[in-house]
Amino acid sequence: MRTRSTTSRTRPLLSRTTVRVALGLALVAVPATAVATTVAPADHHRPAAAHDAARTARAATGLDDPAKKEIAMQLVSSAENSSLDWKAQYKYIEDIGDGRGYTGGIIGFTSGTHDMLELVELYTQRKPGNVLAKYLPALREVDGSDSHEGLDPNYTKDWKKAAQDPAFQQAQNDERDRVYFNPAVKQGKADGIGTLGQFAYYDAIVMHGDGDDPTSFSGIRKRALAKAKPPAQGGNEKTYLNAFLDARVWAMKQEEAHSDTTRVDTEQRLFLKNGNLDLHTPLDWKVYGDSYHID
Repeated sequence: MRTRSTTSRTRPLLSRTTVRVALGLALVAVPATAVATTVAPADHHRPAAAHDAARTARAATGLDDPAKKEIAMQLVSSAENSSLDWKAQYKYIEDIGDGRGYTGGIIGFTSGTHDMLELVELYTQRKPGNVLAKYLPALREVDGSDSHEGLDPNYTKDWKKAAQDPAFQQAQNDERDRVYFNPAVKQGKADGIGTLGQFAYYDAIVMHGDGDDPTSFSGIRKRALAKAKPPAQGGNEKTYLNAFLDARVWAMKQEEAHSDTTRVDTEQRLFLKNGNLDLHTPLDWKVYGDSYHID
C-alpha cells in the first residue's frame, strides 16, 4: 500500500549536494540470517547501568547496521509490495489510484509528491541522456497532482527499461536514504530509541513523508511526545514507542487509503509486545492478513 501525504512530500529534507558527498554508496545487502536470534531481555529486568549501556549500544548501531537495514527493507516491502524481495521493485510502477499519480520503485516514489521528480533529476545528472530524461519537463508539470499528462503512453515502459540500469538502481538507493532512511535513523538515535523504534520512524516517514501537517512524520512524533518521553529525555522506551505507534495509527486513519493499520498492529506492535527492541531474528509477522517470516 504505497500511500503518503501529498502535502508532506513537496520539498527535499537535505541539500542534494550534501547527499552526493555523503551517500555515494549503495545499500549493502547482508542476509538477515547474520543477525543473532536471541531476543534481548525486557528492559525492566535490567539494572539501571546495564539498561543505559544497552540503550547506548542500540543507538550506536541501530537500523543502519547492514544486516538490520536489510531487514528493514524486507519489512517495508512486505507492506508496500506484498513481497520480501525488495530488489525486485526497482522496476515497479503503476497508478494505484491514490491521487498521487504514478508510484514506482523500491520506496514508492510518486509523480505527484516531488520525490519521483528528484529521483529522475539525480539519475539524469549522473547519466545524461538516459531513457527517462526526456520526461523531466512533464514530471515538473504534473508535480503536485495525479496527472499523467506528458508521461503517457510510454513512461511506465521506459521506467522498467531504466530499472535494468545499475545507475538508476543506485539513484533509487541514494534517494531512499537521503529522504527517508537517514533522517529516520538520525532522529531515532537522537531520541535514544533502538532498532525497532528507528524502524517505526522509517516506516512512518515512508508512508507519510515529513512536513508540518499533523499526519506527517514530524506531526506523528509531536503527538507521541505529548503523551510520553523518549529515552533521551528520561522516558521508558516501550512506553514511548507505544505512544508513537498510537499516534501513527491515528494518522493513518485520517485518510481512507491508510485505513488498514496492520503494518503497525500485527507487525511493529507485535515486535514491541515481545520485547524485541533490537529486531532480532527470527521474525514472524502479518501485513494485510498475509504472513511473513525472516530467519
